[in-house]
Amino acid sequence: MSRQHTSLDRLCREFARIVNGTPSVVNGVCFIQKFRNIRPTILGRRTRSLLVNPTFFTFENIDQRGRALNLGETVILQREINPFISALRKNGILVTALHNHWLFENPRLFYIHFESVENPITFARKVRQALRVLGE
Repeated sequence: MSRQHTSLDRLCREFARIVNGTPSVVNGVCFIQKFRNIRPTILGRRTRSLLVNPTFFTFENIDQRGRALNLGETVILQREINPFISALRKNGILVTALHNHWLFENPRLFYIHFESVENPITFARKVRQALRVLGE
């Protein structure tokens, strides 16, 4: 295992610890996953599908200054949208998409995407602060 790979693994584990997620490194990309505790139904059926309640983060392409491309996505309840976007934007994180994935779900679920180029640990700390708006 190369020194660079070991460093990426260590950084990925630290990011995951900050956001309370599970880390993995695939093709030089740190991927962190966690799942929200929302109990939705789709078409009247209870679902525990991993496609419904995710919170995902990645970072990659770390430059010599320690800055990386940081990406995030989380499921979000309709009432959480404005406070969460405000918390992200307050910390300089770009919100790039807000959309639904499902029809006929209850409660109403949306998915929000956000990004930055900065130190991944800085991004993780900012996102952790924003996630508190969601009660996490």
